[in-house]
Order: sequence, then C-alpha cells, then structure tokens
Amino acid sequence: MSSPGEYYNSLPPVSKAYGTACLLTTTACQLGLLSHLHIALLYELVFQRFQIWRLFANFFFLGKFSINFGIRLLMIARYGVQLERGPFDRRTADFLWMMIFGAISLLALSAIPPLWTPFLGVSMVSMLLYVWSREYPDAQINIYGLVSLKAFYLPWAMLALDVIFGSPLMPNLLGIVAGHLYYFLTVLHPLAGGKNMLKTPIWVHRLVSRWRLGMQANSPVQPSSTGGVAFRGRSYRLNR
Repeated sequence: MSSPGEYYNSLPPVSKAYGTACLLTTTACQLGLLSHLHIALLYELVFQRFQIWRLFANFFFLGKFSINFGIRLLMIARYGVQLERGPFDRRTADFLWMMIFGAISLLALSAIPPLWTPFLGVSMVSMLLYVWSREYPDAQINIYGLVSLKAFYLPWAMLALDVIFGSPLMPNLLGIVAGHLYYFLTVLHPLAGGKNMLKTPIWVHRLVSRWRLGMQANSPVQPSSTGGVAFRGRSYRLNR
C-alpha cells in the first residue's frame, strides 16, 4: 500500500490543486485564520470596491467542518480524479477548461438574484459529480450502504439527501445546471451533428504547456519536452 504522501503525489494536477485549495481555505476559515465573510461572493463589493478575489476565492470554501464537508472533499478525490484519469486522460487542458467554464457559468447563474448563493464550492463539486455521472452512467453506486443505484441518478440523489438533511437546495442545483450545460455543448450537441461550440481556448493549452501541469495529446501547442503520446480517448471528446 502506498503512503498518504505517495497517494497525494500520484493525483492528477487539476483535481489535486482544487482539492488542496478547498481543504486549506476551509481549514483556515474553521481555525479563524480567515473569515469566510472576506471571500463570500458579494457582487456589490466586487463591482463597487473592486474586491475581485471574491469571484474565485468563494469556490474554495466547502462549508464548516462536518460530514458534508468530508463528503465533498471525497467527491473531488474520487469523481474528479476519475474524470481526469478517465475521459480526460492526457487532456489536462480540456479538464482545466471544463473547470473554468463551470466557474464562469456558476458565477453567471449566481448573478441572478433568486439563484444567488455566497459560496460556489459545493456547486463546483456538484458539477464535477454531474459530468462524472454522464461519463459513467451505468456504474453502480451504493449510498451509505442503504441504497444502490446507477451513477446516472447520483447527482439527483445527493441533491435530495442534502435537502432532507437541511442543506440548501440551490448550490447543488446550480452545479447540475452548469454540468449539464457543459456536457450538452461538448458531447450531446456534437453527437447530434452540431458543432462543438466550447473548444478549449489556446491560452488554456499554453498555460498547461508552460507550467507542465499534465499531458495534452490533442494540444495545438507544441510541448517543450521531446516525445509524443497518442490520444486514447473517445473521438467525440477531442477539442479540435
């Protein structure tokens, strides 16, 4: 068995970075080192006082230490990692772009007053879970050892459980909407004969290549290291 350090180092870059940021930010808020009020998504402070950091810092707060916090962190470690190692294998820029597009979509949705929520970390995790459920729709999932169901229904089951246990409905619902929007534009619409309207921008490819965040088999940017790899994913997932 690998040690915790070896396991952490083996994680794919984007999921590892996001999970680490969520853990550190939530822990800092819990210990009183950082006030969650300083990172909440308050649009009036963003636009009137130019507190731009609120637009991205709110994605790293998963709520107070609780069972729900642990579950969200485990979802990143399981479903985010499975996505990055599976359908997005050797497509780090595409996975990063999915996260960026999800964040932009969530910010736009949250700007509508009835849909506003101060922290979008739970929504981002819900979006990852939704995309995972569409990529692995027939996988069997056991919830708390009580209910067994197909992965396709897991996002809705988690939303229902959150509501039952008193958590707000909106964060999970926003994540499902953002996840479906991404999946529709990149998979369902192209499969129906339409054009992929959500290609990964060149600057994301360059960012991954420059910082060597991972591999990108279909990248239009030439990697700095020598050697190449062949794309092993599904053809309709290419962003060309």
